Amino acid sequence: MAPSLKVLTLDQLAAQCQTLRMQGQRIVQCHGTFDLLHPGHMRHLQRAREQGDVLVVTLTADGFVNKGPNRPVFPEHLRAESLASLTYVDYVAVNYDLTAVPAITKVRPNVYVKGQDYKQAKDDITGNIALERHAVEVHGGEIFFTEEIVFSSSSLINDYLDVFPPATKDFLDQFKKRWPPQRVIDAVRTFADMKVLVVGEAIIDEYCYTTPMGTIGKGGNIIATRYNDKEIFAGGSLAIANHLSGFVKEVALLTGIGPNCPHEPFMRQQLQENVHPHFFHYEEAPTLVKRRYVDETAKLFEIYYYDPSPLTEEVDQGLCAWIRQHAPDYDLVVVPDYGNGFISPAMVDALCDAAPYLAVNTQINSGNRGYHVISRYRRADFVSLNEPEVRLAAHNRRDPLETVALQIGHQVHAKQMSITMGTNGAMMLDIEQDQAMRIPALATQVVDIIGAGDAFLTLAALAARAGLATELGAFLGSTAAALDLQIVCNRSFVTPEALLKFATSLLK
Repeated sequence: MAPSLKVLTLDQLAAQCQTLRMQGQRIVQCHGTFDLLHPGHMRHLQRAREQGDVLVVTLTADGFVNKGPNRPVFPEHLRAESLASLTYVDYVAVNYDLTAVPAITKVRPNVYVKGQDYKQAKDDITGNIALERHAVEVHGGEIFFTEEIVFSSSSLINDYLDVFPPATKDFLDQFKKRWPPQRVIDAVRTFADMKVLVVGEAIIDEYCYTTPMGTIGKGGNIIATRYNDKEIFAGGSLAIANHLSGFVKEVALLTGIGPNCPHEPFMRQQLQENVHPHFFHYEEAPTLVKRRYVDETAKLFEIYYYDPSPLTEEVDQGLCAWIRQHAPDYDLVVVPDYGNGFISPAMVDALCDAAPYLAVNTQINSGNRGYHVISRYRRADFVSLNEPEVRLAAHNRRDPLETVALQIGHQVHAKQMSITMGTNGAMMLDIEQDQAMRIPALATQVVDIIGAGDAFLTLAALAARAGLATELGAFLGSTAAALDLQIVCNRSFVTPEALLKFATSLLK
């Protein structure tokens, strides 16, 4: 059969497999990314073909491959064609899902074949092999593990396909000598018993998708756009709570929203099961909404719906009392202080007094530019800022960044501090030792920058609280940010499975 005839849709493959079953054929299924087809894959597939009469291969669609920057290297149609060209592969289909379960459910193989590296379910950081086994066995099939020579596509790609610039590749080569994948996995698992409190503004992010039509007929250079669609996301402290949810035992969220807020059911629905929200309602101010008008390639402009002074004295006192009573119960208090009026000076004092371990970001944005700085906190154990934020806090634009950052770190009595620098990577400082180290940017694909700083803060703060090495905290924060840069706004959040899969691919 010509290779092009072997490539089917998943529904077509399901129908073909049903016909083959009725003919008494024994169906074998393999599933994977198969990004760089190598001898290990070929031996694996040949061994799989020996387990039955027909071999079908399903592969993960481009949008669901989560193995690191610029992955997959080859798009799904080329990966499918490559597999179909092998004589011992009978049919190929692309699976548009994160896991193989939908493909297994449609194919209903007699034998589902995986490589020997999946034989121990506890070693599968995604946990998917257990789900796949169940999907196979519920339809009467069995799982088989090949014992063929093992190659790593990620290693080959990292070593030979120039995914990273030389400086990043050199960093990863040195880093993985000190931090092999299993050591990183074990370190992340130390977060599991933590209880974390998040204090910060709840933000509703709206993306209005438009198509620019050019300038209007009258009125000069005003751009007219055609409205296409709208998407709503749970942002701000809501997003940080969700980032944390998969890594720790329990997350509490303290935030403020408007009276009779129409978004409250949506916010509650978006939060993960182990996130416990404590919503304080403003008396008159609305929930902060940021509406962005977006075309295919860029954000055109943004509108804030908010009151820059949302707190009445009564609500402020209630928030402070809650913090002083409950913050001591948590291992870590994360404060994304977006400077839009929710966190008052009295709340800052309560946080500095009551939090056992305090991690803070004071963000510069269009609503607070020029006056919102980290020095409003007299104490923070971990601080995460970007370069303009730390330079503004020090009123110093010229001295070396390490010097400026250490000055600010000592001023707020921080133990560790991170400085994100966009395409130039990040800097991590051990304030107590007056030491700084840099890590290059780990992202090579950028879909949307919104939320990347929050993802960095989340993982770097967890690492700092757990007492992990400074360089590991920088790596985990940068990996989380690189993952988030591939997500539109806060459409989804960083999970341990995605983070560790990404990190493992980087370190192969």
